[in-house]
Amino acid sequence: MSLNRADAVSVDVGIRLRKLREAQGISIRELARQSGLSANAISLIERGRSSPSVSTLYLLSEALTIPITTLFETLDRKYEIVHRKGSERTRVSFSRGVWEGLGGEMFKGRVQPFALTLETGANSGPSTIVHSGHEFVVCLRGQLEYQVEDETYLLEAGDSLLFKAYLEHRWRNPGPLLTSAIFVLSGFEEAERNLQHINAEG
Repeated sequence: MSLNRADAVSVDVGIRLRKLREAQGISIRELARQSGLSANAISLIERGRSSPSVSTLYLLSEALTIPITTLFETLDRKYEIVHRKGSERTRVSFSRGVWEGLGGEMFKGRVQPFALTLETGANSGPSTIVHSGHEFVVCLRGQLEYQVEDETYLLEAGDSLLFKAYLEHRWRNPGPLLTSAIFVLSGFEEAERNLQHINAEG
């Protein structure tokens, strides 16, 4: 079965986080304890007063034992075929960027493709990211600086990077122009609880 939606869907991460937390019967205080974040920080995110960084979203998804993409889903059902028009992408806006789903959030399988548009200075957050599987990124325009372990790679339009995602990594837009890139997470554990990437924080 395929999924084809007529209109783009904008997802409010704070509202989605609150619903997922309440569905599990977890209080803000308990989620704070499990994630290592402050209760105040979580409350601000849920009320739309704060835009979480990628690393913060990973901590929250891990604490809730859900894939990070669950925070951006609008439907509970998964599909074996997902057809997505450019105007139909699930979109999540951040303070310095936009995350766009390319169907992975609706797909029944171990692959999660998405697009990121990043303003200058946007980055994945203060903490490094680690998860199972593999990570592939191709820079479409601008510049994307990727740090994997102790190595730093500068990607420009047309450049790509592929690596084992258990290696500590982070990224940022170091240039003066907007950066557009396609990310693909694959081969992760079916029960992976901390799929990552998603925000643009300066």
